[in-house]
Amino acid sequence: MFAAVLLLVGAPVAQQVQENPKDFEGMGVNEHLGEQIPLDLTFTDHTGQQVKLEKYFNQGKPVILTLVYYNCPMLCNLILNGVTEGMAGLDFDAGQDYEVVTISFNPRETAELAAAKRKNYLQELGRPDAPDGWTFHVSPDEQVKQLADAVGFEYAWNDERQEYGHPSAIFVLTEDGRISRYLYGISFQPRDLRLSLLEASEGKIGNTLDKLILFCFHYDPDARGYVVFAGNVMRLGGVVTLFALGGLIGILWYRERRKRRNSNKQDEPAQVVSQ
Repeated sequence: MFAAVLLLVGAPVAQQVQENPKDFEGMGVNEHLGEQIPLDLTFTDHTGQQVKLEKYFNQGKPVILTLVYYNCPMLCNLILNGVTEGMAGLDFDAGQDYEVVTISFNPRETAELAAAKRKNYLQELGRPDAPDGWTFHVSPDEQVKQLADAVGFEYAWNDERQEYGHPSAIFVLTEDGRISRYLYGISFQPRDLRLSLLEASEGKIGNTLDKLILFCFHYDPDARGYVVFAGNVMRLGGVVTLFALGGLIGILWYRERRKRRNSNKQDEPAQVVSQ
């Protein structure tokens, strides 16, 4: 989908998506892995209600945080499209297994605009009537700026271009509000979203197979995604081999024991019953 979009808008715009214009140089992400974000910040949700950020935490679920602005001419839409496509490939349920919180860093945007954006993306996700799971917010500048600083997200308004400059990243947080993982780009593979949510939940969501898969993958900052961790795969293979050998030895031992027991019964002299 994204490749088609880039082809339609043309090479010059595609290059803008891939590279920061000179006007926006120096705007990136300073990672604060493991640090706590402020949960006492207040935002306005898509229904117009004032909510504290803590509402979405301490519920036993990891949280995906996206910082965008809704009137962004391109990049923010591509980020939200990428999140939507990644979520569509998960068998985890937003609202039950994890939360997604989207906040605009443009203080001039309204709750009505947030509601319209939310409606569009929930329809794209195939959940138009979902009451929760993915919430959209607007905010006074000082509140969202505190949150952006906490996660290391840099953005600034450019008067000449009449748009915000900002990086392309989303943030996966633990259920108590610690930064667990940064995911970069405009396309978020379901595998990467799944593994980052498993990692952030510390094993509280997913099944045994998910935990084994997480054991075999680790996040590679250079690749900006999860890659196979050969050492763990070899260790897991060794454990599986030991269990398989143990099971085979157990079966052979059981068969040999049963064979001897049947042989002993055949060797026993027949009892004569006296009249």
